[in-house]
Amino acid sequence: QVQLVDAGGGLVQPGGSLRLSCAASGSIFSINTMGWYRQAPGKQRELVAAITRGGNTNYAEAVKGRFTISRDNAKSTVYLQMKSLKPEDTAVYYCHAQIMGSGWYHFSDYWGQGTQVTVSS
Repeated sequence: QVQLVDAGGGLVQPGGSLRLSCAASGSIFSINTMGWYRQAPGKQRELVAAITRGGNTNYAEAVKGRFTISRDNAKSTVYLQMKSLKPEDTAVYYCHAQIMGSGWYHFSDYWGQGTQVTVSS
């Protein structure tokens, strides 16, 4: 079984920083794009940032210049460094990855369980 486990959320004051991490485990043959989404109460889930296996990145306009996504392919792990956090960044953050399991011939979407990020004074 393939699974994603994300962690690193918490309560932080405006202007503060947090680092999220997400590790993929199980019978994995290959991982394509990895990324982070977030969902605030009453809103739809939205893309925050994504990174390809080769390191190409894509960010939502609202987080450009404040968030940095990175990955360690050897550890099947993706990170999200968040700086200059704002109250509007408050949401549950979900890790996402396109993974081909061992013995499979196509990529499937996998999600982490979500980690709460609250930005408040």
